[in-house]
Amino acid sequence: MKKISVIGAGSWGTTLAVLLGEKGFDVKLWARREELANRIEFKRENVQYLPGIKIPNNVIADNSLKNCVEKSEIVICAIPSEFLRKVMKRVRPYFSNQIIVSVTKGIEPVTSKRMSEVIAEELGSRTRIAVLSGPNHAEEVSNKMPTASVIASKDKITSKIIADRLGTPYFKLYQLSDVTGVEICGALKNIPAIATGVVDGFNFGDNTRASIITLGLMEMNNFGRHFGAKRGTVYGLAGVGDLIATCISKHSRNRFVGENLAKGKTIEEIKKEMHGMVAEGIPTTKAVYEYSKAHKIEMPLTMQAYEVLFENKNIKQAIKDLLSFI
Repeated sequence: MKKISVIGAGSWGTTLAVLLGEKGFDVKLWARREELANRIEFKRENVQYLPGIKIPNNVIADNSLKNCVEKSEIVICAIPSEFLRKVMKRVRPYFSNQIIVSVTKGIEPVTSKRMSEVIAEELGSRTRIAVLSGPNHAEEVSNKMPTASVIASKDKITSKIIADRLGTPYFKLYQLSDVTGVEICGALKNIPAIATGVVDGFNFGDNTRASIITLGLMEMNNFGRHFGAKRGTVYGLAGVGDLIATCISKHSRNRFVGENLAKGKTIEEIKKEMHGMVAEGIPTTKAVYEYSKAHKIEMPLTMQAYEVLFENKNIKQAIKDLLSFI
C-alpha cells in the first residue's frame, strides 16, 4: 500500500491515521512534540488526545516532517488554523506534488484566509487540494459510529482518490466541488456552538438553543453567499449537518467553551482545562467579525461573541443585546 502522512497528532489527526492504518496503508503521523510521538509509539495509543483507541502497528508516529512527508502519496493536514501556515512553510522543502487534504475547520487569523488558500499560497497554486468537513467528531468516528461527511475539491479525480482512500462502511464521504462553501461552513459553525454552550450553561432551554442555532445558520448562509458558497452546501452535511452536531454534542470543544464562559471562567482558565485541545471558534470569531465589519455583512451573533471573547463584555448583557435579533 502507498504511504499516507497525517500532519497533526490531535484527536482528529490520530483518528484518521488509525482509520487509514486499519485499511492497510503505511501511515506516518507527525507530532509537533517529540515527547508525544515517543509516547504514542510506546503505548500504541494517543492517551492525551484520543484515549482508549488502539493505534495499529503500521501507523508510525514521528517528530520529523521530512520522514513523514517524503515519498508519501497524500498529506493530510490536521493543524489548528493559527499554526497551519507556519507548518506548511516547514513542509514545503519536502513537498513533491502530493495531494494535500485539509481537515482543519477554521479561518486564519489576521488574513481571514481559508485553509486551502493558505496551503496554496505556501505550496503553490497548482497544488492538488481537497478539504474534508461535516459532522465528524473524532470520538465517534474512532469508535466506528456511522458518519457521513464531504470531500470537496475543484478536481473530481482528486476528490475521488481521497474518498476512496478514506471511505469505510462506517465513514461515508460525498464528493463536492464547492470548496469555498465547505470551508466557510466548517469554520462558521463553531461560532454558534460557543453561543449554544452559553445557553446550556445558563440552562435557558431548548427554545433558546434552537433560536441560536437558527441565527447561526442565517449568518453562515449570509457569510457564505458573500464568497459564492452554494445553497446546497450550506443546507447539506457541511453546513446544517455540522452546525447541529457541533451545537448539541458533548464532544464539541466550542460548546465546552461557551458552557464554561457561562460559569464565569476566563478564556485562559478554559484553555487550561482543555489540556492542549484547540477550540477553533475562538480565533474564527475574531477573523469573521473583523471581515464582516469591514465588508458590512450583518452578523449580530458573531458580533456579540466577539465582544464577549475579546472585549470582556458582560456575558448576560451580550445575551440581552442578542435577544433583539431573535
